Amino acid sequence: MPKIIKVALLFVLIFIVGASRITAQTAIPSTRVTLILDYTPNTNHLGIYVAQALGYYADAHLTLDIQQPGDVSAEKIVGIGKAQFGISYQDEVTFSRADKIPVVSVAAIVQHDTSAFAALHDKHPLKTPADLAGLRYGSFDSPTEKPTLDILTQCYKANADNITFTSIGVAQPFPLMVQDRLDFIWLFYAWDGIRAKQEGLNVDFLMLKDYTACVPDYYTPVLIASEQIIKDQPDMVRAFVQATARGYVYAIAHPDEAATIMINAVPDIDAKLVKESTTWLAAQFQADAPRWGEQKLSIWQNYSDWLVKNGALPQGIEAKSAFTNDFLAAAP
Repeated sequence: MPKIIKVALLFVLIFIVGASRITAQTAIPSTRVTLILDYTPNTNHLGIYVAQALGYYADAHLTLDIQQPGDVSAEKIVGIGKAQFGISYQDEVTFSRADKIPVVSVAAIVQHDTSAFAALHDKHPLKTPADLAGLRYGSFDSPTEKPTLDILTQCYKANADNITFTSIGVAQPFPLMVQDRLDFIWLFYAWDGIRAKQEGLNVDFLMLKDYTACVPDYYTPVLIASEQIIKDQPDMVRAFVQATARGYVYAIAHPDEAATIMINAVPDIDAKLVKESTTWLAAQFQADAPRWGEQKLSIWQNYSDWLVKNGALPQGIEAKSAFTNDFLAAAP
């Protein structure tokens, strides 16, 4: 064999051995991980169910256990290391970090706020946030609800002090409104808003995106992990985030197929609602961001500053520590 060919083969062999060592160093062992949802399964969680069904987690050597929330919040469970991941919201993460709960947002599930305050038009028509004053509110017991309502109503020269809070947990809110047990709720339009429309209810929505002069835009929901998990198992976190991203990218491109996957995964879910909601959310998951999941420091900083300015927090959090884009794949 000519010498030059032997040398070339040697370099190829060195490259192959080196590449195999790199793969061995970066590939994670088979790992079981737990994800705590924020609510019962719905289309905000779509990409997760897609990634599980299409084998994206298996490709990343992960076995995912999806759990619904109980009496303890996802932020607390993830913060103390009882679950590796959870679904939360920027407002909840902000208040949690202010309370020294060390959770970090590792991806924005939906790029802009799609939530709204809603009331039945025939009972309590809503034109501006001032119309919320004096009503009964169906609360899900979050520390962010009262300051948000306080600031939003004050922005429209109204007083939120006489809003009555009634805890409803995970109960379906619209039957309670029809029964005149509460007057308005805070919901994600893509789920309960579309559900109300499908049920033929005449509902007024105050979409938060229309009131950013009063309440700044923020990421809701988000995918969270603990500071400790990020420090101790960065390769596992990266594998999970990128597998999840693959699920959401698929859902954006193939909403009909993604809806079918979720319907099959959660047999008792409302199939008609899933299909319409998935179509609506396909344009919202990534929206104007260069890649699914990306977050901006300005969004986190503005929200923290806003809470401090309006007296909802005594002091702001360090915004740059509350989130990270480090585990996302490079933008295409």
